[in-house]
Amino acid sequence: MRRLFICAAVLGLAFSSAAQAKGCIKGAIAGGVAGSVAGHGKVGAAAGCVIGRHEANKADAQKAAPQTTAPGK
Repeated sequence: MRRLFICAAVLGLAFSSAAQAKGCIKGAIAGGVAGSVAGHGKVGAAAGCVIGRHEANKADAQKAAPQTTAPGK
């Protein structure tokens, strides 16, 4: 478990800019925990980082999209 947190911290530092780290750290921790259960903690942490980053970008894109509303009658 200690090794998992060290890997997550290293991944967090590797992607340490504020824009790049959004979603990565949370995903790396979750992926590392899930991966360590399966015996592949480092791979799980890396995959979790990528997936977390993707989800954060997707959420940002949805927030930035203009909201269209139907005209009131």
